[in-house]
Amino acid sequence: MDGIRASESGPILSLSEVTLGYGERTVQRRLTFEVRRGSVFAIMGGSGSGKSTLLRSMIGLLEPMSGTVTFANENYWLAGSRERAEMGRRFGVLFQSGALWSSLSVGENVALPMQMFTNMSESAIRRLVELKLELVEMEEAIDLLPAQLSGGMIKRAGLARALALDPDVLFLDEPSSGLDPVTSRRLDDLILDLREATGATFVLVSHDLLSLFTVADDGVFLDGPAATAIARGSPAQLRDTSEDLRVRAFMRREQPKSAPHLDEEK
Repeated sequence: MDGIRASESGPILSLSEVTLGYGERTVQRRLTFEVRRGSVFAIMGGSGSGKSTLLRSMIGLLEPMSGTVTFANENYWLAGSRERAEMGRRFGVLFQSGALWSSLSVGENVALPMQMFTNMSESAIRRLVELKLELVEMEEAIDLLPAQLSGGMIKRAGLARALALDPDVLFLDEPSSGLDPVTSRRLDDLILDLREATGATFVLVSHDLLSLFTVADDGVFLDGPAATAIARGSPAQLRDTSEDLRVRAFMRREQPKSAPHLDEEK
């Protein structure tokens, strides 16, 4: 992989025989895959296939019904609460809405994780906030409120906050949702630039096929009716060479008679 040293190419996240659900309802079962360090890994599938449920489990918000989630060779759910909290600080999350605090400025939003989880001085935090905002081309918006930002600026500010603690893994939930095509493409370029600059791993859920083909070099395809993963590979590989007709149809936005559900969107 470009920009990633060979010694860093092993898995940073692994799932083994993971089953997910709520109460008595199973959403996905027996998920087994690895996320390579430094990759951009896509969670793909049709509406209701469990993509958001899987993302919630990977960031530590939903304990699996069974199976193992491993982060950096540590079993996440067998670790103690303190160890899980420490692992969680190595995650950065960009939620679909951006999830900025409306009463705080952009700079204050980005500073919040540093204030909560470090002992840095306010002057050091300010310098780091400026650096994170510079990474996402938002340094001039440091004193603006979220209400003064466009949709694309909100996503970039949320990304700067996700980068606040120099995470090993960044999780992005529908990063291009609500953005116009030009802004979406700029965000794609930013993701690739950040991967190159930081060496971080990105895990994203997205329905934007052009975005997936642009940024993702690996991924897993979830099927709702089968309640499991039915394909693994980059979006381009799944589009061009998947042996599963449902997967190829979805990645090409076709609708074969055998799998009408794949035309739905989240």
